Amino acid sequence: MGDHCTRNFFRAPGRNNNRPAVLNAGMTRLRVLLSSAGLAATVALALPAASPAKIAELGQMGDGVRGACPDNCQAVSRTTGYQAKVGPERSLYQAPADGRIVAWTIALGKPGPKQTAFFTERLGGPSQATIVVLEPGKKLVRRVVAKAPLQQLTDYFGQVVQFPLERSLSIKKGQYVGLSVPSWAPALQIGLGSDTSWRASRSRDTCGDTATQSALVGARNAVAFACLFKTARLTYSATLITDPTKDAAASR
Repeated sequence: MGDHCTRNFFRAPGRNNNRPAVLNAGMTRLRVLLSSAGLAATVALALPAASPAKIAELGQMGDGVRGACPDNCQAVSRTTGYQAKVGPERSLYQAPADGRIVAWTIALGKPGPKQTAFFTERLGGPSQATIVVLEPGKKLVRRVVAKAPLQQLTDYFGQVVQFPLERSLSIKKGQYVGLSVPSWAPALQIGLGSDTSWRASRSRDTCGDTATQSALVGARNAVAFACLFKTARLTYSATLITDPTKDAAASR
C-alpha cells in the first residue's frame, strides 16, 4: 500500500440478475433509462394538477471519470463512502428533492489478473459494491435508510456499467447516496485537486486501516464518517426520479 494522501485505499503491486447496461462513450444514461423515465412521465401526465417528475443524475460523471487501474492501481476497500466535494460542488450526491433512486452507475478501472488476485486474496473475495441512501445526522453521523442489492463487478472491469434497480429506493431531500464496498472495487479516481474529497465510514484513528471491515453491512447501519480523503473521487452516480408535485393554484 502506498502513501498517497487519500490513504483509504488498497494498492495492488506493479452476472447479475438485474441485467446491467454497459454504457458506450457516446451513450447517455437518460437514454439507457428511457423505459423507466417514460413510465414515470406517463404516470405523472395522467394526474391532473400535478407537475411531472424530473430526472437527475446525482454525481454526474464526465467521460474521463474512471477508476485508476491498471496504472497506479488503487481500490476502495471494505468501507462505505460518499463524495463530499467535487471542486466547488458540495451537494452533487445529495437529493435536491424527494423521489426514488431507479439505477446506479459505476465507472471501473481495469486491474490486471495479478492485481485482481492480489486484491481478492487480501480484501475478502471478489470485487463487489452497492449503493446506500444515507440520512445525515450530527457530528458527521450517517445512517443507512435504504440499500440496493450487492453487485458483482469483476465481469465489468474497464467499463462504465449501470445497474437498474428492480425495486427503487426511496430518498428524501438532503439525504446522500453513498457507495458501499464490503470487499474491494477499482472505483477510485486519483490525482485530482485538493478541493475534491470523499468521506469514509471510519473513525479518525483508523483512517489508514484499509483491511478492517468498516462498510455499513449487516447490523452496522450508522456511524460517523470521520475520515476525509482529498484529491480523489469515488467513481459512481445514481439516477433519481423526483416525486411529482401538486399545482397549488389548480388545487384551490
